[in-house]
Amino acid sequence: MDSESACARVPVAPRSSAAGPRAATNSLPRHGFTPLRSSSRFSTIYRTGSRSRKGGLQVLRAPGSEAHTKVGVVAGRKVGNAVHRNRAKRRMREAVRRVELPAGFDYILVASVSVNDASFDSLVGWLAEAVEAIEMKTERNQA
Repeated sequence: MDSESACARVPVAPRSSAAGPRAATNSLPRHGFTPLRSSSRFSTIYRTGSRSRKGGLQVLRAPGSEAHTKVGVVAGRKVGNAVHRNRAKRRMREAVRRVELPAGFDYILVASVSVNDASFDSLVGWLAEAVEAIEMKTERNQA
């Protein structure tokens, strides 16, 4: 057996193109919301958004520029180490999938320590109550 042919590199087709990930972000993900990533948008929502706290969850909402919902999740160092913060964020994202959020708004969910300790049903309830409270505040302010 020829050693050159056995060890020669075989050309492999590229697995993804540079445009692939960008093209995928333009469509609505299967979980019903788009991740909020822009730091300037986070700042705007913190400054101008309506907020409500229920249980260990604070929810901020501001009108969005698109027809679908964008959600950002935040778990600060008070929540715990990286493992605890990531768990809190995963739980909040899953709670968002279980609660129907009105379209056309951007949301930020801020975790406290109790997000990891509470039952998942409680977390979903906190989110639903906070969104409902923001809706009621908005209706009162418009009337």
